[in-house]
Amino acid sequence: MAETILVVDDEKPIVEILKYNLEKEGYRVVTAFDGEEAIKMVEAENPDVIILDIMLPGKDGFAVCREVRSSREIPIIMLSAKEMEMDKVLGLELGADDYVTKPFSAREVTARVKAILRRSKLIDKLSDYDKGKLVVGKVTADRDEVQVYNQGKPVDLTQREFSLLVYLMNKPGFVFSREQLLDQVWGYDYIGDDRTVDVTIRRLREKLENNPARPEYIHTKRGVGYYFRRR
Repeated sequence: MAETILVVDDEKPIVEILKYNLEKEGYRVVTAFDGEEAIKMVEAENPDVIILDIMLPGKDGFAVCREVRSSREIPIIMLSAKEMEMDKVLGLELGADDYVTKPFSAREVTARVKAILRRSKLIDKLSDYDKGKLVVGKVTADRDEVQVYNQGKPVDLTQREFSLLVYLMNKPGFVFSREQLLDQVWGYDYIGDDRTVDVTIRRLREKLENNPARPEYIHTKRGVGYYFRRR
């Protein structure tokens, strides 16, 4: 069965060209032209990926992303006509998986959709080796339940945050570069930049650490990357 892609943009020509190119690749495409309609389509269609413009009439893309993330883990690619760092950071902090700046090629967006879906399938098909509980110090990652516990208390993480944490916990004390984390957690063909890793690490610390400014678990090796402290 073809994966469903929800395209949300108030510019009809952009919606049409993305719909045409994605359908050529075999995807089922549904569309929305404002934020309220987007939320309704998410509820009705439960899409596999959402391509979401930031500048929408009424409820903007940030609000839609926040609402979707409150109850679902659907991958989100955000679109923006602004090449502003703060837009990108805010989108990633709200849980977006990727970010594309207009003008863009339909081929580029299609490549990103393929990369996200490929990575999602890999996560869904974890081998038996990747199942069970992973315990490092006070933190437990239950890979069967896809749930993290800190001192026995559940910590709510997105799928991406969970995958990143488990990857770090698998080799406590080992320092991973941002490039390695992008390659292994986001997927070898992920089209993004190092800031994506930094933002996700920041979100993880805010959820996991008692004091994110002085982390107990996830540490930075200046000029190199990140590691999970061996306890």
